[in-house]
Amino acid sequence: MAFEEKEKDLQENFASLGFDLKSLVRSKKLVIDYVYIERSEIEETGEYDLEGLFVRLSSAIDSVGAKRVVLDTIEALFSGLSNQSILRAELRRLFRWLKDRGVTAIVTGEKGDSLLTKHGLEEYVADCVICLDHRVIDQIATRRLKIVKYRGSRHGTNEFPFLIGESGISVFPLTSLLLSSASSSGRITSGIKNLDVMLGEKGYYRGSSILVSGSPGSGKTSFGAQFVDSACRGGQRALFFAFEESEGQLSRNMKNIGMDLKKWTDKGLLKVIANRATLCGLEMHLVMAHNAVREVKPSVVVIDPITTLVGAGTLDEPKAMMARLLDFLKNEGITVLATDLTTLGDRGEATEIGISSLCDTWIRLSMETHDYKRMRRISIIKSRGMRHAYETKELIITSTGLEIKDITGVREGSK
Repeated sequence: MAFEEKEKDLQENFASLGFDLKSLVRSKKLVIDYVYIERSEIEETGEYDLEGLFVRLSSAIDSVGAKRVVLDTIEALFSGLSNQSILRAELRRLFRWLKDRGVTAIVTGEKGDSLLTKHGLEEYVADCVICLDHRVIDQIATRRLKIVKYRGSRHGTNEFPFLIGESGISVFPLTSLLLSSASSSGRITSGIKNLDVMLGEKGYYRGSSILVSGSPGSGKTSFGAQFVDSACRGGQRALFFAFEESEGQLSRNMKNIGMDLKKWTDKGLLKVIANRATLCGLEMHLVMAHNAVREVKPSVVVIDPITTLVGAGTLDEPKAMMARLLDFLKNEGITVLATDLTTLGDRGEATEIGISSLCDTWIRLSMETHDYKRMRRISIIKSRGMRHAYETKELIITSTGLEIKDITGVREGSK
């Protein structure tokens, strides 16, 4: 039952969200009733009540055997009504009538100045109260949802970001409530033979999260490309999120070091999604990642680099977003490799976003100067649940891919 939009307008607006209201109406699964209320055309005489609304609602419910009812928005029913006591009494009667009919009802209302709703009563009468908010911080718009109360049920009390997109409404919790993702003992190659040796002779654990951090030019993108190239060679699907290079530029650059990524995209094994981080807010990036994973169904995912996400959020939002994304990928059993820029500060070297503690394996790349030559270095900071090499080695980018060699004078050993 709508008080602000006609049936035709609702059908057109909801079509943009992927909902075909016309077919639901034709199949008698849905009734849309537009109630026209214009205060200037109403003459108030006697006591105001909702008896006529109850008759109209009852007829609509019976016509399709409705189990759910939506009233949008309730303020229109009481616009211009000066008698607050009558208003409150009728609101109570409306909620009680809906409950007696055994229907699940959603009633929308506008936010008041100091209360959750303008009349300050609906929030006390209703069993569940959900507050929606749309805020803009540093020119970044975000929609938030908060469950204020829910009688007889445990529920999250935090604010959760939500999006309205082509497939409806998507709500994302900050992380899973429990750390219950399955742990695989299987291994997957890194794509670099000597790195697999450094990782206990077998490579990464399947379904794990890998962070590759390094200074500019240390080879982070090439590292990620080698990983997806290796996965595609093994017949696995891969997904590459690129935030600094277009798909064409990435393919060209990687072809120069022996990786033909275009071959894998043409075969449907690799999907490259290239967008600037500033294209949208962090929540939209999260939705795009969820949708891409469900569409491609990859075994491995590369995010290059996560550093640029700092420009799409504020304060700790990029870290919270990455925590949600890594949690989602881990629950899906997907091996994810993320690259991050390292910075030098008062406390030494640190990653830009600071998600190293969330990742299972942390590999650090660096650049050193010897005899006026810049040399790339690689070391494994940690790798949970496996024996791994602790010495620093040399990383070489050749015309046939990445190679790792011992540094002269460095004694081999393992942890």
